[in-house]
Amino acid sequence: MKILDFLCKNAVIADLKSQSKKEAIEEIVGLLYKAKKIKNREKVVKILMEREKLGSTGIGQGIAIPHGKSSGVTNIIAAFGVSKKGVDFDALDGEPVYLIFLLIAPPDLAGIHLKALAKISRLLKDKFFRQALRNAASVDEIIKIIKEEDEY
Repeated sequence: MKILDFLCKNAVIADLKSQSKKEAIEEIVGLLYKAKKIKNREKVVKILMEREKLGSTGIGQGIAIPHGKSSGVTNIIAAFGVSKKGVDFDALDGEPVYLIFLLIAPPDLAGIHLKALAKISRLLKDKFFRQALRNAASVDEIIKIIKEEDEY
């Protein structure tokens, strides 16, 4: 499984403007909506925020992986945003979040959803990969970095 198989290239942003968890989720979901990958942006935001109530998906080390299941998608879809200033995401380590991978899956693809989460988590464990993403100046550069790292 490769991240670029499910990452929507039109839903990648190199400089998120949002400062809060909800704003960041809304901003990234807006990219999926604009790319016509989801039909109901408010519903997807609500699903993701409900998931956040169970426990923050800000997993530490500047990373958040908000995720949820929606009948509004037929395949797993991801979006990605980099915040230069950091987002208050209620991360487990109390630190700001700079890298946000957002994942939406249909309810009947739980196995693939978990595989995608595991793949993203595994790649983001590499501090050099995280730093390269944070330093990326453009969407093209972000996609290139992900593609190179995803080869291994």
